[in-house]
Amino acid sequence: MAVFPANQGSGQVNSSKGAIMTGAIGWRRGLGAMVAATVLVGAWSSAAAAAEADRVQYNGIELPAVWPPPAKDFPDAPQRPPYLVSPPQVIPIDVGRQLFVDDFLIEATTLKRTFHLPEYHAGNPVLKPDKPWEMTGRGPFAIPFSDGVWYDPQDGTFKMWYYAGHGGAATCYATSKDGIRWEKPALDVESGTNIVLRTARDSGTVWLDPKPRELGERFKMALYHGTFMLYRSPDGVHWTKVSAGGKTGDRSTFFYNPFRQRWVYSIRSSSRLGRSRNYWETTDFFGFSDASQVTLWTAADSGDWQRDDLKTRPQLYNLDCAAYESVLLGLFSIWRGDYRSPSTDKAKELLQAGRPKQNSICVGFSRDGFHWDRPDRRAFLPTSETRGDWNWGNVQSTVPCCLVVGDQLWFYVSGRAGKSFPGCQAVDAGGSTGLARLRRDGFASMDADEADGTLTTRPIRFRGKHLFVNLAASQGQLLAEVLDEQGRPLAPFDRHHCRPLTGDNTRHAVTWEGAEDLSALSGKPIRLRFHLARGSLYAFWVTPDAGGASFGYVAGGGPGLRGPVDAP
Repeated sequence: MAVFPANQGSGQVNSSKGAIMTGAIGWRRGLGAMVAATVLVGAWSSAAAAAEADRVQYNGIELPAVWPPPAKDFPDAPQRPPYLVSPPQVIPIDVGRQLFVDDFLIEATTLKRTFHLPEYHAGNPVLKPDKPWEMTGRGPFAIPFSDGVWYDPQDGTFKMWYYAGHGGAATCYATSKDGIRWEKPALDVESGTNIVLRTARDSGTVWLDPKPRELGERFKMALYHGTFMLYRSPDGVHWTKVSAGGKTGDRSTFFYNPFRQRWVYSIRSSSRLGRSRNYWETTDFFGFSDASQVTLWTAADSGDWQRDDLKTRPQLYNLDCAAYESVLLGLFSIWRGDYRSPSTDKAKELLQAGRPKQNSICVGFSRDGFHWDRPDRRAFLPTSETRGDWNWGNVQSTVPCCLVVGDQLWFYVSGRAGKSFPGCQAVDAGGSTGLARLRRDGFASMDADEADGTLTTRPIRFRGKHLFVNLAASQGQLLAEVLDEQGRPLAPFDRHHCRPLTGDNTRHAVTWEGAEDLSALSGKPIRLRFHLARGSLYAFWVTPDAGGASFGYVAGGGPGLRGPVDAP
């Protein structure tokens, strides 16, 4: 069993519930600098004004003048993001559901925070190697090595790109109507394969661009083979190489940050901490060519636990990212050692059994697109300790992190069974693809037991008029009230006029007697205070849509969503 470190601060692990719970968050008034809401015409040149507008983000965070922020080395210990040290005085909340993954939105609370883990699908793996071209190279392989699993709203289809045959030279394509039962279409009339690209490769990334410059590049791909080769495609099946890209490490990927409208390359690097990540951003995806102009980004640190059977300092093998609602979601593939370099008797035993290297996926969150908060260091998507399981080792994330399927988030990941896979003779092969599910917004909740607890937000501002919450309170209830700048309840938006909410609903409307909506408060700085008993609060948001659309980002999309944003 791996030894887990104590959570940062005063947290405690509740293993019976598979959750980490942290204590009450105290008052933190007066932090942060005032963010200007408007730019006076003529105060700067148009270029300077545009640069200033680019620095102030959708959530009020002001980026430093030098961006991305330079660093000389990776820190050894976990670091607190600057926006948590000094949050904006007033936080705009017009983009997406507001999650409780950190203290950014919270001024005071007596509730307890719990971090939650997904559950693996009982029928895993949902995709496994069973075709001759998936058995080539060093062993059986049918895994997205990042690559991509997307829901395409144009034809209502789940689409997957994956790496076939470990060490082989094929990128394949699969489709599904329900995200569970996958088909490998015969795309080549002569060979009958589902191969879309015959190119030697390591990791790859496929991104569905909802607003391409031209239809021929609706799908974008980068494959690593010495350089980060860049491709485009109108349909995800027929690909054209655009450039050889630039030289990178072998586990490099990319993503699109819609909050800043930048393509970001997550580039593998080597440092004194071992595998780590560099950062490079651009407005032109195909402009990537010189990986020397990069910034140190992030690495594993002393907060990442070691396995007892390997006793190896963890390293950051890969980082895949996507915009989810109002935050940037990061899946950190943490390398915890390789049995081929045994350091204990147990490791030698597992090497003989053919167990793959140990990578498991942890989760992190960013509100400025660069600095990360990783309060829960447990394996979010773990390996299995059972020989013969599809994820006995080397679990790796898939782009774009997750999909929104009804009231759940679906995470597709790859895993390897090594020599325990039937007929596999390679320790790092036997690769298949699995699925895990989490409640929508379910990364963290603020919880109350029998006693009534409260949560008060920092000053916020919105342009919408309907308040919604993601609430699980089948045996309890929630009341909400609006406070003015002095912290006084504003009638009729006080708790006494609030209609009690109960039940379990990921999109629950909050209403008050004596008021149709919150339109009278639009644009004004206010606080929200939630009163909760016997329940869990996962998120809140204020929207112009009476149906509860959040206008936040939905990662890889999903059924019922028409694009990258949750819109009516």
